Amino acid sequence: MALFSKQNKEVFTNPLNVDHPILGQVLGICSALAVTSQLKPAIVMGLAVTVITAFSNVIISIIRNTIPNRIRIVVQLVVVAALVTIVSQILKAFAYDVSVQLSVYVGLIITNCILMGRLEAFAMQNKPWPSFLDGVGNGLGYAMILVIVGAVRELLGRGSLLGFQIVPDACYDFGYVNNGMMTMPAMALILVGCVIWVHRAYFYKEK
Repeated sequence: MALFSKQNKEVFTNPLNVDHPILGQVLGICSALAVTSQLKPAIVMGLAVTVITAFSNVIISIIRNTIPNRIRIVVQLVVVAALVTIVSQILKAFAYDVSVQLSVYVGLIITNCILMGRLEAFAMQNKPWPSFLDGVGNGLGYAMILVIVGAVRELLGRGSLLGFQIVPDACYDFGYVNNGMMTMPAMALILVGCVIWVHRAYFYKEK
């Protein structure tokens, strides 16, 4: 089927490996550092960016031929801002505690360079279905890093995952101490740097 052609599969899978938005293109680092102190907000932020990137790509792709070139960035920002507002209100209604943890970072999705980059580089030149796949792929690639970094930071820094204690009390009785540095933003940068190192060592190693 054309919907699942080899080209469309590559559009979806490339952002998950060699063309990863954070690991390959080093985009979206700021929010990756800001919302990964715990796993739950990292998951929610990753899903929010995935949904917004996918649907903004589709909308811009549908109307791309009617957008005057000189105001295309303004139109893209309006579409993204509308979707971000909807997602923000949904979070406040159904996951208020997470929306408080994410604070202003949900609103800053509007200026996320991954999202704006895909609108300009892909959605403006391609049809809706490939644009949707591109948005989902890039969003999931971004979310994957947030989940990895958030899980490591919460586990080592708090001894828990998603608020549930993972490190048993017996370990603390034997002298185990949570690594307080893991809760600091600097450790997120170090962890992202380590993941980028592993990613590039795998995909860009000399043949």
